[in-house]
Amino acid sequence: MITRLFSAALRGVDAVEVEVEVNVRGADKPMVIIVGLPDAAVRESSQRVISAIGASALFLQDGVKTVNLAPADLKKEGPAFDLPIALAMAAASGTQPIDTSEYCVVGELALDGGVRPVKGVLSIALEAKRKGRSRVLVPEANAAEAAVIKGIQVFPIRHLREAWDFINGDVAILPYQLDRQAFFDAQRHYDVDFEEVRGQHHVKRALEVAAAGGHNLLMVGPPGTGKSMLAKRIPSIMPDMTEEEAIETTKIHSVTGQLDLNKGFITTRPFRAPHHTISDAGLLGGGSNPGPGEVSLAHHGILFLDELPEFRRQTLEVLRQPLENREVTISRAAGTLTFPAGFMLVAAMNPCPCGYYGDIKRECRCSPKQIENYRQRISGPLLDRIDLHVEVPLVEFRELTSNQTSGEKSESIRKRVINARKVQHSRFPNSSIGTNSSMSSRLVRRYCQITSEAAHYLERAMEEMNFSARAHDRILKVARTLADLDEAPEIRTNDILEAIQYRSLDRKLFA
Repeated sequence: MITRLFSAALRGVDAVEVEVEVNVRGADKPMVIIVGLPDAAVRESSQRVISAIGASALFLQDGVKTVNLAPADLKKEGPAFDLPIALAMAAASGTQPIDTSEYCVVGELALDGGVRPVKGVLSIALEAKRKGRSRVLVPEANAAEAAVIKGIQVFPIRHLREAWDFINGDVAILPYQLDRQAFFDAQRHYDVDFEEVRGQHHVKRALEVAAAGGHNLLMVGPPGTGKSMLAKRIPSIMPDMTEEEAIETTKIHSVTGQLDLNKGFITTRPFRAPHHTISDAGLLGGGSNPGPGEVSLAHHGILFLDELPEFRRQTLEVLRQPLENREVTISRAAGTLTFPAGFMLVAAMNPCPCGYYGDIKRECRCSPKQIENYRQRISGPLLDRIDLHVEVPLVEFRELTSNQTSGEKSESIRKRVINARKVQHSRFPNSSIGTNSSMSSRLVRRYCQITSEAAHYLERAMEEMNFSARAHDRILKVARTLADLDEAPEIRTNDILEAIQYRSLDRKLFA
């Protein structure tokens, strides 16, 4: 008898429905044959499945069991097919057919029949809903992740026997109930706050501007000035993620196996800080079966590159496409995949190899040639794509130790950022553009009109500092954000001057 059950395979950050077909026929020698482009983990599932079926006291007919995973031209990876294969085998060995058309089943099996969590459950639940499957059987640890999707019933499974009895109607399992609002509210919490940062008021202002407009930012300063500390607090001043953003971000983390199962969902802005030894594929994504990299894991959040010149120049250059297009396209012989990469780049660096060039209190030990080589590791085209450049000096001792000095709380800064974002959302209704940083050249010309006086200052800056056309547009975008923070309908001269000031640092350092 042939039995069919539905599961799903991951392709990039999305899932594709897979039909699990099992045929059992008599033969002298028991054998399990799995076809349909399975990888090693799927081929090995036969041993886990047979052991789990025996431990669950389910009947398994002797003979040859042929397992077909359709479509046959889609590569199947991972242990998520264990549970559907086991259920289909047990059903094919019986005499009474069961109706499995409304089910989508995933799960890894232990040898004793226990069901272990798998990755990519959120994408699988979305695909099940798209295909009209009303019931999803998932490992108990993945239930909260799948239950975020509306319109389907999610049943947490702890053991193979429990799943079998449920499908046959012998046992009732209540669908997993998720209080969505309470779930989101409970997890929207940050352990850090800008209140803890002493001094650096002009740097906090730059970070506020960057968060309000989604602008990329570079911090330059000697060691120990708080560059990393400031960067880690940027997510705390950004608006809460919408439900759509949270689903997109969770999908990416889930398919890479980096989702915290204790939370089951990502509701705070991701903060990714890869080490400078990272490879191109680790940063951008790739592999034989391409998967997302750090730029995608930082989607809707922050990608922080500390010690920017220490990254390999070739690795930094691959950031150009995601910084412009907010997505990554990876082509392999098997096909082409596109991953979302809508992150905000925040980078930090020292002004020289020893870190003290330009410091009035400590002497720089680097030669001019060493300083030049150090700075030339960052190309001009990449630097052009960073909207704000800000210097981070050492904090004075009195300000650092004073009990009277208390920084502004993240919540206060966040309110201003949210108000500025609301202005931008009303400016771009029914558009994929959410912030000023994403404006095209056409939109810049439309929404970034400036006065003749401001145009005069901008023209002088372009001539004296040799700004590129890209830098010209980015100055206007930052100026538009500065005006939005003050709820000003027009870009003012002060907005242009402040935006130029945020671009002048690279000319001073790299000229």
